[in-house]
Amino acid sequence: MNDMLKKIYGVIIALLLIAIGVGLQRTGTISLFSDPYAYPELIRLLWQHLYLVGVSMAIATVIGLIVGIVLTRPRFRSYTGVVMYIVSLGQTIPSLAVLALVMTFLGIGAKSAIFALTIYSLLPIARNTLAGINAVPGPTIDAAKGMGMTTLGILWQVEIPMAMTVILTGFTIALVINIGTTALAFLIGAGGMGDWIFTGINMMMTDKLIAGALPVTLLALLADFLIEMLRMVLVSKGLRMTEE
Repeated sequence: MNDMLKKIYGVIIALLLIAIGVGLQRTGTISLFSDPYAYPELIRLLWQHLYLVGVSMAIATVIGLIVGIVLTRPRFRSYTGVVMYIVSLGQTIPSLAVLALVMTFLGIGAKSAIFALTIYSLLPIARNTLAGINAVPGPTIDAAKGMGMTTLGILWQVEIPMAMTVILTGFTIALVINIGTTALAFLIGAGGMGDWIFTGINMMMTDKLIAGALPVTLLALLADFLIEMLRMVLVSKGLRMTEE
């Protein structure tokens, strides 16, 4: 039965790839990608997109981890509701509105985009860090204390490793959201693949629209795959077997 399902999935994927290829050919997207004069612009926009994603995710990851870890400490747990409410404000406002609001006091350009993307990516990382560490069984922490481990040692050697799967899940969600939202950064002069996407929409050029949207989609899929590979490295084999 499993072999039959694999064959069916293989046929479906093959048909889907053929349909995508035909669609790209008919819309002229393949011709655009094969145009040597389009390569420099594609590389430039792709680099701008990656730069915005990379910097904003680095800042959001550091802040999110710190917030999540601090709120798991006994003396700060009473502030969890207030702090998480403040952190979640970025997600309650539409991404375009966040960019517009930030632009009003930081101006146009990459600085505003990075600030807005950081706010928009913060919640999943902070929330999953908090949830993952809080989910570590109490008896496990008690056993670590009984072995003479310090509070900092328990955090780095017990709590964070056991919460790593949940933390990486939050990071994945934030990264995928960030990659897609970065396309809007073009609207405030920060560049990125949104340049081709919105040019295609405004000029009714389907080839340029797809040529801008396709790399963004592939980046999100690649990011998800790489984080899954990272999970294989950061999460111990024993924990992975327990989760499965």
